[in-house]
Amino acid sequence: MTAITKLPTEIPGFDLISLGGLPQGRSTLLSGTSGSAKTVFACQFLLEGIRQSGQPGVFVTFEETPDAIRANMAGFGWDIARYEADGMWAFVDVSPRFDSPPTIVAGPFDLTALLVRIENAIRHIGAKRVAIDSLGGIFTQLEPDGVVRQELFRVVSSLKPFGVTSVVTAERADDAGTISRYGIEEFVTDNVVILRNTREGEKRRRTIEILKFRGAHHQKGEFPFTVSPEQGIVVIPLSAMELKQKSSHLRVPSGIEELDRMCGGGFYRDSIILLSGATGTGKTLVTTQFIAGGVASGQRSLLFAFEESRDQLFRNASGWGIDFEKMEAEGLLRVVCEYPEVCSLEDHLIQIKKILDEFGPQRVAIDSLSALERVSTVKSFREFAIGLTSYIKDRNVAGLFTATSSSLLGGSSITETHISTLTDSIILLRYVEMYGEMRRGITVLKMRGSSHDKDIREFTIDSNGMHIGKTFRTITGILSGQFTYRGPEEIDRIGELFRDPEEH
Repeated sequence: MTAITKLPTEIPGFDLISLGGLPQGRSTLLSGTSGSAKTVFACQFLLEGIRQSGQPGVFVTFEETPDAIRANMAGFGWDIARYEADGMWAFVDVSPRFDSPPTIVAGPFDLTALLVRIENAIRHIGAKRVAIDSLGGIFTQLEPDGVVRQELFRVVSSLKPFGVTSVVTAERADDAGTISRYGIEEFVTDNVVILRNTREGEKRRRTIEILKFRGAHHQKGEFPFTVSPEQGIVVIPLSAMELKQKSSHLRVPSGIEELDRMCGGGFYRDSIILLSGATGTGKTLVTTQFIAGGVASGQRSLLFAFEESRDQLFRNASGWGIDFEKMEAEGLLRVVCEYPEVCSLEDHLIQIKKILDEFGPQRVAIDSLSALERVSTVKSFREFAIGLTSYIKDRNVAGLFTATSSSLLGGSSITETHISTLTDSIILLRYVEMYGEMRRGITVLKMRGSSHDKDIREFTIDSNGMHIGKTFRTITGILSGQFTYRGPEEIDRIGELFRDPEEH
């Protein structure tokens, strides 16, 4: 049995979840509600065929005029008129004319004349791809449903002899309803792809799902995507990612010598470290020293800040004796500051990936994940974290993420719950209340593949940065925030219970 050949769409991420592209020579239904990016997908499918493979395309438009489509797609930097002039793109315009008299249907209505126009356009430019957007604009004139199905079948069947790969868009009433407006389009086309732009709470989330590839395999489930001003549709293929990252035994300094000793000699070069603590416990300081430690080792370092401005970060760093301006001038540091609310998490992820590729750092810090979490749904945040950690680890880069605990004294963070399993190391910063005085504690909670210090140690902060001191010996319950003070005698007694018998 011959396997079905797939035609790469060249739409970023889509060919990964479709395992190679759209089945070649077949029709695919693109179904979605208004604003789900169906027309963008259809145009991008043709455009990438021209740019990447030199394959001409025909665009059949039922709703928007060719001028409107040219103008809308110019927002992505796509010059459709140039491809028309080069004979690589042809429009078949069936859009409504508001200055024309109303159409009167006086008998059986069919699409024979339209099919002739489409076939002539395919022959004229030698098209390999066809996009039809959308059939719903003409089917409102066809009754009953049997006629709709018959005519749709004629449209799809007429394309097969030409060997073209086609996409046909269709409207849905809502994201949870029937797949298409008439409920029959999906049974006539070979493949079905659903685009969603659902609202969860006060936030929108775009996803794409391949519902059916007749006779061909594909990734199952919904995948997040975004519409980028520079690239158009970009699919984020989370479940298509593979756990094939190489692991390094090399250690890199954290920027704090005593913390390196607590971690068994420093962080692994390709590890992801989660730094969690309440506000004011020193997360930004540790991040700053992490960046400075990389620069001191001759490593390019990249800092994404989502809570503090550039001037504030540089001022804070100088207060600890670290000169970010000099590091930037030497080309070893790049700082990117942005409010999380300026775009979706998917857009943030694409931007982070782009800057990582351009700058090529050996270590990267995100301060903080909690700020990004507040602009997304739980599912979107989890997907963002997976995409970010896998991309960083693929490039053998050390990554430090900060997260803010919900409680000043101990407790857990929602962010920790969502990404703790994705990180290689977890470092906790905690406030410790001692007889009416607030002190700070640090502990290495987890470090994959390495022994590490299990103590909770006190640290102080001054103009030279962080200084890690002795272990808290007379206090228990620090991580939970339920402090209990123990006397020296009780500590010795508990220690005896767990001492190796050979030591006696």
